[in-house]
Amino acid sequence: MKITLLGPQRRPTLQGVVASLYPEGPVATVTAGWQEREPDDAELSRLVGGRDVNLGLYRRWLDVAERDPVFAAGERALAGLLDELQDSYLLRLDHALGAVYAVQRRGGNERLRASVLAEAVEAVRELDAAHLARAGAVRGEFYRELAPHERPVIAEHRAEVAALLDGASALVIAGGHVGVLADTLHLFNVAASLRSPVVAWSAGAMALGERIVLFHDRSAHGPGHPEVSGSGLSVLHNVVPLPHARARLLLDDAPRMAVFALRFAPARCVLLENGTRMDTGSDGGCPPGTRVLGPDGRVITLEAA
Repeated sequence: MKITLLGPQRRPTLQGVVASLYPEGPVATVTAGWQEREPDDAELSRLVGGRDVNLGLYRRWLDVAERDPVFAAGERALAGLLDELQDSYLLRLDHALGAVYAVQRRGGNERLRASVLAEAVEAVRELDAAHLARAGAVRGEFYRELAPHERPVIAEHRAEVAALLDGASALVIAGGHVGVLADTLHLFNVAASLRSPVVAWSAGAMALGERIVLFHDRSAHGPGHPEVSGSGLSVLHNVVPLPHARARLLLDDAPRMAVFALRFAPARCVLLENGTRMDTGSDGGCPPGTRVLGPDGRVITLEAA
């Protein structure tokens, strides 16, 4: 599958990409991350040449909540469990990363410190993996009890979404609230119906991967820990997209960025800044010119092999 990741679209580059790569046919769009603003897609429509078909995933989500109150109640209970699970994970993550940074700052024998640091980072990786598996198990139990494909309202919407995707020359996924975006993409089974190439940016790019990683070093409360918040569509592998990287990360803090890069390796932590365009496939191969976090925490530009 062909995938194009873009930087933030405050100065849009989408128009040129779609016009050059997919000059004919309808373009399916997803703006569910905008939530109540989902229908406000006139500018997006203009950028794709007026041939857009908005999948309306957020509207469909609200329709499910209204017409299937049993499923809606189950979703609310699930959200509560996942929030509790995330809080416990963040508590443990704070201690685990605190240990990593403390080891980093220590002096002494360099080889010994490097060995201990590697073990500390591995403990964080194991915590991330265990959290993702536990969250998946909680979701799996919910879907076994209230199987979406057996709910008439959801099945109806899934069929409509699949039909729209079947006739699309490309799928464009905008940003917004990544949690809402991922939930709607999962609920309406977009990955299973996807046959066309994908263009995505911001939260849309984050939702394509195997895991969604939230990050913000410049919040009002000080630097936060990058956290795994759930599973993405898993149509893009070996990449952790970092939209607005310069604005959101302390890229000049090489030791901190090194932990970020090592924690999610072998996946590449890819910087998606204004004007960025990365053409890849499902395997997430990074073409020359892609800017990533290197293992030493410095930003590097990949060169041709």
